[in-house]
Order: sequence, then structure tokens, then C-alpha cells
Amino acid sequence: TEKIGGTASSKFSKVRHKVPMLSLSNTYNIAEIEDFDKRVKKIINSSQKIEYILELKLDGLSISLIYENGVLLKAVTRGDGQIGEDVTDNIMEIESIPKKLKNPISLEVRGEIILPIPNFNKINEEREENGEEVFANPRNAASGTIRQLDSTIVSKRGLDCYLYYLVNAQNYGIKTHLESIEFIEKLGFKTTGIFEEYSDFKTLEKSIEKWRIKREKLNYETDGLVIKINNFDFYETLGYTTKSPRWAIAYKFPAEQVKTRLLDVTFQVGRTGVVTPVAELEAVNLSGSIVKRASLHNFNEIRRKNIKIGDNVIVEKAAEIIPQVVNVVFDDRTGQEIEIQEPTNCPVCNSELAHEEGLVALKCHNPLCPEK
Repeated sequence: TEKIGGTASSKFSKVRHKVPMLSLSNTYNIAEIEDFDKRVKKIINSSQKIEYILELKLDGLSISLIYENGVLLKAVTRGDGQIGEDVTDNIMEIESIPKKLKNPISLEVRGEIILPIPNFNKINEEREENGEEVFANPRNAASGTIRQLDSTIVSKRGLDCYLYYLVNAQNYGIKTHLESIEFIEKLGFKTTGIFEEYSDFKTLEKSIEKWRIKREKLNYETDGLVIKINNFDFYETLGYTTKSPRWAIAYKFPAEQVKTRLLDVTFQVGRTGVVTPVAELEAVNLSGSIVKRASLHNFNEIRRKNIKIGDNVIVEKAAEIIPQVVNVVFDDRTGQEIEIQEPTNCPVCNSELAHEEGLVALKCHNPLCPEK
């Protein structure tokens, strides 16, 4: 009965975090991680070897789950780090979040709500066919889903949740980050299972490069790695800035971009009749896969970016998943490029196309169109 949606509230109530949900400092190269290592060793100034834990940085919606006597009491978003939103009703629809723990213990555990890539692709295909604006990335989709006032939408979209942080772990006699992960896994929480321990910094660097490539085979989106000190005894010594802890740092992966040529634009007709322009590209290797096509979404997007057939264009995988044309290399233009014309008739049944009021999508309204 707890999972049956009642009357939808017009807004989510605000909740103050007992322990602030701080964000991590970001780095974008190995040199900055080496600086982090030097700062840590300078502050700690201990003969004890420092152990680092390397884990994946999931790109979703941060969540804090509060349990009382083993029962899920409240789920709160990060918000501004001090005050978040109570989204407990919607969280009840995520199967991987335990509603009752294996032990009747009171605790707060934090993690990331994500939308698996296959689910994300399916949702966007449906939205594009319906003439709706597609989600830019799984993170936005996950965030938008959790803020739905209708909890049945949450259930249909198939969100998932991975936990990675036990609040006040020392209260449970736990001394290291790895021990805390083992502790929450035994209680029934889902984790990525990727928590690698390093004391040799050179080996840590090699692992960063390993995961830059390996992450492409995961079924959820990552935008980097997190490096945390394992021993909780060092946390108090290192302390915090106003925004982030000094005992952890995030390494963000750079988005890979490549240049290729736009050979042509074709038009696809979806189930609801929406006509989508598709860039036909000179084949290029991008983030480990061969890309020959990229959605141009709609004609407003084409006009905004001033894309023409014959252009050299920069392509990247939006949020490392969907190939998209980022911009045109205008310096490469020869004057031979061809304007992309918005079609007036369906490329399949030749019926007249039209825009629906308030929508950017161009649609075929012929109910007998074979592509429908």
C-alpha cells in the first residue's frame, strides 16, 4: 500500500540536512590530482601510509536515504547542500532502493539515482516520436523523473540507485571507507562494486586511464572518478572547505570530440509522424564506436547552429552517449555548402507536413503513412 500513489502534492516539502551534502572539488588532469596528494600528505604529516579508494563518479541525481529502525523514513535530494526536497513518495517506486533493511538499524546513506542508458534511449525515442523535447542526458532525465508529481511515471521509467556513502560511519564502529561500503552492502544496499584501493600513486594514475576506456562498456553514465582517503581518522585532520571535503576529489573525464564531414541530411518518420532530420556523416571513430549518423533533433536546431550539407562539423557524444553535431567549422567553408531545406512533404507517403501549435516538431498527419 505504501507504493500506491495518492493525491499528488503541488510541490515537494523542504528538508534541512542534519549533515550537509557537500559537492566535491573537480580536477581535469593528472597534475591536479598529484597536487591533491601533496596537499593531503603535507596536512597529515604522518608516517602512516595513506590509502586511496578509487570509485566511479556517477552522473545522476544525488540522494540521501534516512532509515529509522530499518525502515525507509525519508528520501531527500541534495538541493543547495543544506536544504533539499523530500521526494520519498517517488523513491518508493525505485525497486533497487530497499524499503526495509535486513537489520533494524537507524542510519543515513547517500548515493546517486541514475537512469540506465538503455532506458534513457528508449524514453528519448518515444519523446521524439511524440514531438516532445528529448532529454539532453540521463542525468537530466533522472532528475526530471524524480520531480514528477505523478509517481506512476517514476515507476515506468525504470530508475536505479547506487549508494556510496554512509553518514557518520564511525558511529557504527567503522574505521575505513571500504569497511563502510561492505557494511551497507550487507544491509541490502546496491553499490557499483567498484572501489579500488591504492597506496602507490603511480598505480592509481594507470587505473584512471584504464577506467577512461572501460567505462564506455557500462550501462550507466559516468562523468569521472572519485578519489577518497580510506582511513576515517584522517578526515577530521583534513577537514572541509565551505563547499567540499578535503579528503576527496573528483576527476572529470574530458568529452571526446572529432571532426568529420556532413555528407547529407535524411529524414526519419516516427511512430507518431514526427519527422526528424538526421545527419549522414563521414564515418569516424568516437569514444570507442564508429559514428556515421547523428540526430539533428529539429530544424530550429539546424538554423541555430547554421549547419549546411558539405560542412566540416565537430561531433561529440552528448553525455558520452548520443552522437550530436556540436558546431560547424566555419573556417573550412568553401562556399560550395548547401542549405538544408525543411521538407514540405513526408519522405515516405508524400503527404503534406505541418507543425502542431506550440511544438517545434514537423509532423506527417496521414494516419495511413507506412512509417507510422
